Amino acid sequence: MLSHKYVRSRFVVEQVKRIFKRKLTNNISSSFIVNSGCTDVEIPHATLPEFLSTYYDKYERFTAVECSVTKRKYTYGEIRSKSTNLAKAFRKIFKLENGDVVAIILKNIPEYPIADIGIMKANLISSTVSPVFTSDEIARQLIDSNAKVVITDVDLSTTVKKAVDIIAKKLPLLAIKTHKDQSLPENSIDFHELVNTKVDYPEIQPGNPDDVVFLPYSSGTTGLPKGVQLTHKNLLANMIQPTHDNINYRIDATDSFQEHLPAVIPLYHVYGHNVVMHNITLCGGKMITLPGFSIESYISMLKQYQNNTIYFMAPPLFLLMIELEAVKKEYLKNARVMSNGAAPLASSDELRFIEKFGDHLTVLQGYGLTETAPVVSTLYPKIMEKVEVYRGSIGRPLPNTQIKIVDPEDSTNTPLGPNISGELLVKGPQVMKGYLNLPEETKKTITEDGWLRTGDASYYNEEGFMYIVDRYKELIKVRGNQVPPAELEALIRTFPGVADAAVIGIPNKFSGELPRAYIVPKAGAKVDTKSLDQFVSEKVTRYKKLEGGIVLVKEIPKNTSGKILRKKIRDTYIAKGI
Repeated sequence: MLSHKYVRSRFVVEQVKRIFKRKLTNNISSSFIVNSGCTDVEIPHATLPEFLSTYYDKYERFTAVECSVTKRKYTYGEIRSKSTNLAKAFRKIFKLENGDVVAIILKNIPEYPIADIGIMKANLISSTVSPVFTSDEIARQLIDSNAKVVITDVDLSTTVKKAVDIIAKKLPLLAIKTHKDQSLPENSIDFHELVNTKVDYPEIQPGNPDDVVFLPYSSGTTGLPKGVQLTHKNLLANMIQPTHDNINYRIDATDSFQEHLPAVIPLYHVYGHNVVMHNITLCGGKMITLPGFSIESYISMLKQYQNNTIYFMAPPLFLLMIELEAVKKEYLKNARVMSNGAAPLASSDELRFIEKFGDHLTVLQGYGLTETAPVVSTLYPKIMEKVEVYRGSIGRPLPNTQIKIVDPEDSTNTPLGPNISGELLVKGPQVMKGYLNLPEETKKTITEDGWLRTGDASYYNEEGFMYIVDRYKELIKVRGNQVPPAELEALIRTFPGVADAAVIGIPNKFSGELPRAYIVPKAGAKVDTKSLDQFVSEKVTRYKKLEGGIVLVKEIPKNTSGKILRKKIRDTYIAKGI
């Protein structure tokens, strides 16, 4: 009897033979390496603050950022001067040296870019921390990153001070007042006083573009959070790549127009940090910050800022806007582009969004990782003439970027042809330097020839358009068959009364695993689980049926980027059977 591996390899060979008989597009080389189909872009040999300074000068009189709650705002010129004062203070007052780490623990507030740019100008490393972390979680990152200074706001200072106490290390704490009547925490330093004071210190010479400048944390394909070392070149490359003429959809600011972009994605996350906060600088756009997300505060922002033109979101926010009657169509009357990232958005959800808010909107999908600074691929308006063909696609690789799909069990990493699912590998200037102090983890993630393993199951079609199937560790194996949870979740969300869904695999001694669904009903709705089970059974093959059961829950656990925490759900099931 032939082995499974032999049968699989013969199948792949036959697929390859058939593909070679067809004419490959210019997006796929004969070696099955997929590229953008665009010319490469030139990446300047500069540090990020050197590059951005041109735009801070060009748009100095334009408002760069505004708080949707307090209305605090700063122009590009103000950010330029205040960040310079901060950089010199780091050097003179705090005696920081090249490569030292400053932790930023902030909500989405207007001072975020001042803090981040100031750190960069001083040739230091910014390590952003989630503002919803507990003191223990903050302490772990402060210790691992070896932070020398902490920037936070008054509201978060109690939690942050507990974290500093845990590590038993004296760290200067710069505190930001977000309201005039606030008092500074004991032994903290007034951030505003610091950035508004000119410091007598020589001009700081730029560092090297290959220096690490940003240290976010990611679990990677597996394991505990790790410090992701991103260089100036990584971040700058990923800002320049989407400016290619075939991709760029942003409009430069003029006396009569300015792009408006709400910053709902957390700015501590690489998605919010580079794609939202820094990339909008290239067109002189205005970022609207939302300091704490709630349905009420989000709807209030939509009502107030109906001139928002570009939205960067994650799937939960798309679904929320679809389902909530309080989110009116007219709130998006001036919007042009709705860009999805952080997790795949089902094509059916794309269509539902456009049906509610209007076909003047272009819904784009992108794909990236913290380790790629973050964008790997994207859809863009100029290639979406046949938009129905590409619903659900994460687009093509960015310029200067290559991807290949490989069998995760193939040690040679030989690329597979179109329409064959495998692990997605990426190569490009945006790929991280490596994980902080973890050379072995870096070797597991980046191959000797520079390909980064994403841990994501994906495939591409004959035209080089990519589709995410799921993460490999989250694929459900039923009698040897792979069941992508995201596929079932998208289907379940189309059932009447369902607001959200998550699917995991639960152990079964006969089948290996069985799909089990967790359902959040819409407000006031009742979901008949028997009818839902029948609905799914009629639309999927036998091994994809929800034989592990259906459970009604109040919410689906997700991280701040909107990714479903399936491992957490699975761990709860293993521990408690629910």
